[in-house]
Amino acid sequence: MNVVEEMRLLSLNQATIQTWSARDAIEGCARHGVGYVGLWRDKVQEAGLAATRRLLDETGVRVSSLCRGGFFPAPTISERAERIEDNRRAIDEAAELGTDLVVLVCGGVVDRDMPGSRQMVADGIAALIPYAAERGVRLGIEPLHPVFAGDRSVIAGFGEAAALAERLASPQVGVVVDVYHVWWDVHVHELMRGLGERFFAFHVNDWLAPPPDVLLGRGMMGDGVIDLRGLHATARASGYMGPVEVEIFNRDIWSQPGDEVMALMLERYRAHVLGER
Repeated sequence: MNVVEEMRLLSLNQATIQTWSARDAIEGCARHGVGYVGLWRDKVQEAGLAATRRLLDETGVRVSSLCRGGFFPAPTISERAERIEDNRRAIDEAAELGTDLVVLVCGGVVDRDMPGSRQMVADGIAALIPYAAERGVRLGIEPLHPVFAGDRSVIAGFGEAAALAERLASPQVGVVVDVYHVWWDVHVHELMRGLGERFFAFHVNDWLAPPPDVLLGRGMMGDGVIDLRGLHATARASGYMGPVEVEIFNRDIWSQPGDEVMALMLERYRAHVLGER
């Protein structure tokens, strides 16, 4: 795939410019020639689902993914059932927006019970598979860095996410690879190559050393220590040919004008992910 083709597959994950509404993000992508946007459910809810879909149709910008579903573990049966229902709503929203991917941030540990919490995740995803298949939507398990196991995801390793997707054995279930969470894994390239058709999405950013904030300290590409070119090359060599989302949680970036962030993102993506000088 050449640089022009790669640039057509670039996606702005809405979290990168937190101050932008869904409308701002879609129009910003259209203005800067970015063909895809990764939307967040809260921003879509603020804008209105139907209005957001109309704007997508008008601009020609496509949705690479909808974030987020998941958060399956809960102390009671009724709470777990409520979370399943919320995930069904996320699937409906994705279908309405024209994307076939809901990103799952699976949820943190409950009652200090890691095995039980992981089983709740597996059971929750399994319960969604038939409905996701009906709606033509895929469920992407995003393994998070282990530091987030307590509050965001007990699926805290690339190998664990890949094994869970394989165990569920459905074409609706795969893995979302975000370099921030997996770059350090000694097996990262091997795991990426082994995903095959379960490789559902690829997110880029950078790891600042040391990170100024675990959650809100991701770096712009080129500002950190991740071998982005190498990981991107492995993603493509593995057979993943879909959009690449830039997803950066960083207060300093959020304080900058959105159009300046977009221009910098395009420049850094070319230089540090695609290796174009």
